Amino acid sequence: MKVVPRFSVLYRFYTIEDFLYLFVSGKHGWPDEASKLKEILMVTFDESKVLKQLPQQFFAQLVKKVNAKIATGADVINLGQGNPDQPTPDFIVKAMQEATAEPQNHKYSQFRGDPELRQAAADFYKREYGVSLDPDKEIAILGGSKIGLVELPFALLNPGDTMLLPDPGYPDYLSGIALASVRLGLFPLKAENGFLPDYDTFDPDLAKKGKLMYLNYPNNPTGAVANPEFFQKTVDFAKQNQIGVVHDFAYGAISFDGQKSLSFLQTPGAKDVGIETYTFSKSYNMAGWRLGFAAGNADMIEAINLLQDHLFVSVFPAIQKAGIAALKSDQHTVHDLVSLYEKRRNQFFAAARKIGWEPYPSGGSFYAWMPVPTGYTSESFTGLLLDKAAVAVAPGIGFGKGGEGFVRVGLLIDEPYFTEACQRIAKLNLF
Repeated sequence: MKVVPRFSVLYRFYTIEDFLYLFVSGKHGWPDEASKLKEILMVTFDESKVLKQLPQQFFAQLVKKVNAKIATGADVINLGQGNPDQPTPDFIVKAMQEATAEPQNHKYSQFRGDPELRQAAADFYKREYGVSLDPDKEIAILGGSKIGLVELPFALLNPGDTMLLPDPGYPDYLSGIALASVRLGLFPLKAENGFLPDYDTFDPDLAKKGKLMYLNYPNNPTGAVANPEFFQKTVDFAKQNQIGVVHDFAYGAISFDGQKSLSFLQTPGAKDVGIETYTFSKSYNMAGWRLGFAAGNADMIEAINLLQDHLFVSVFPAIQKAGIAALKSDQHTVHDLVSLYEKRRNQFFAAARKIGWEPYPSGGSFYAWMPVPTGYTSESFTGLLLDKAAVAVAPGIGFGKGGEGFVRVGLLIDEPYFTEACQRIAKLNLF
């Protein structure tokens, strides 16, 4: 005798044939039961607890709001972006094209990057900053500096350890916190201290707990810059409290008013306590190419390399060849780019001051840090500008609680738009 399996759903019994019919058609007078049967059959996959702890992607939400406004037909002046608007220099593109045509570059990359690129990075630091680096032990090639900044907590911390981050700060630092299941310790950056952490008033309990600390100068979002005294205090503070330091030097090439930004590694003792990450995105307009490197403390570099041995097989070799060309160049394209950003900064500052909107002095990066008028939060002010003036800026709260009271303006459009944006804002009679 043939035995037919039967399934009980909502107190009825069905054969396999009934079950499949209900699943496919949802008809025959049993739509609710068919839906229930579908739920039973469906294989679902829930996100892990780690992924559920990830912060909301701030920049993705910002882009979504701006695009929604554009979709209404509005002529939006987008000052909220952080994406370089200039093309990659021709000589870098040509180096990439030539390298792409070479069959040996179609193979897997070497695990720890092209030795020639590591040497070029070491030579670059020696030439630009007077810092000596061992290309084999003190440089790690990254698929963009963001990868290094997010993966470092995996490489250097254990779950439950405390990582120290600036407030305000680059939002994606928080991703590493969540993914590595480490604790977050925030330290404030205040305008009255030049948006530098004040080690004299640093929370002693936080300093005791902290294992790793991130810094970023020239600073995103404030445009603040560091000085030699501050970096020396940082080294002393790190040694005293046994804290590793990671200096995000993404905007290292972009400094104004005849000044050159300092590398953290120029500080005596810096390699004893930390590393610095450098990116090609800002200096060479290679944001989409995804290339960067970390330099400094050999133990920290080895930890990065070991983790990447398991996660990646480095970067496409042809991109690395383009990076070599960039680092070995005379840097005139970088100097021209900085001049362009400084011209834009001056243009925007002049237009803003003309309507009574006084900026925080920006010494570097390609951002302006602007105060919110009385009676508004950074989000309500941002919403007002987008809604009433079709001008997009980034709310300071998106960079942390310490960013409240400011908005970030990107210097990444042509100069005439800065004047027009301020003229639109002036009509709102806010200042």
